[in-house]
Amino acid sequence: MTASPSAPAAPTPSLPEPVPIDLGGVRIATYEFGADGSASRGDVLFCHGTPWSAQVWAPVARALSVTFRVHLWDMPGYGRSGKEADVPLDLVTQSERFARLLEHWQLESPHVIAHDIGGAVALGAHLRGGSQFASLALWDVVTLDPWGSPFFRLVAEHADVFSALPPALHAALVREYISGAAHRTLTAEQSELLVSPWIEGEGQAGFYRQIAALSPEHTEPLVERLHQVRCPVRIGWGEQDPWIPVEQASRLQEALPGEPPLAVLPDVGHLAPIEATEPVATALAEWLAGAADQGASASA
Repeated sequence: MTASPSAPAAPTPSLPEPVPIDLGGVRIATYEFGADGSASRGDVLFCHGTPWSAQVWAPVARALSVTFRVHLWDMPGYGRSGKEADVPLDLVTQSERFARLLEHWQLESPHVIAHDIGGAVALGAHLRGGSQFASLALWDVVTLDPWGSPFFRLVAEHADVFSALPPALHAALVREYISGAAHRTLTAEQSELLVSPWIEGEGQAGFYRQIAALSPEHTEPLVERLHQVRCPVRIGWGEQDPWIPVEQASRLQEALPGEPPLAVLPDVGHLAPIEATEPVATALAEWLAGAADQGASASA
């Protein structure tokens, strides 16, 4: 019996054209869409990590936009935001920008969903900057020590050398690096969405510059204050995350107040929003529905 050919993979949901805004002279690509007015159960803001962009959250954001108004941004130095050499890309500065972005959007208490260093950025805005969140979902986040692979540290020490690689060699390195974050094989389309910002225009120099700007020194003060988080939190992790071991999920759970719920996804690596879009979107939709109901009850 001849097996019927498998159906082609569904196209990866994409984001609309970005709306550029200026924050302190820095160009930031932003995206907003989804339910409005009485049809919306609230505002959800996504934070991406490195070396990603808002595209990493696009499939989940599309799923949640049926009942929520969703907001995404490319941090300066990433995606379609500015990659100028004189723009600071450290975690403290990105946290300050995130807090200012909430003010720009006039979001007083949104639900925040963060991945990778986006977790450190969101926590920095909350714990250092005083930003208020209705809830916070942390997926495979950079917060606890240790973080940063040997390759990451090597690049940080020799960013100028790596920036001078021939373009073809750089592109191959970036593709290998990004594919290595996933436990499941990325499709060619998924890989291209994640790789393309780093191999066009200022992307090559920007890729190494953003790595060099990141330091555990900027997350250590956050770890000491995790017990001060002032909103409901949930944690998600890929069980096979090759970059941030899953044991950090339990440690994070212990450090945060109230023993937040933890979801560990089997056979999933660091890129859970792409590798396991449906389980992640379902888990977040259930979490947000509960958080929105609690918020409505509290304000009644």
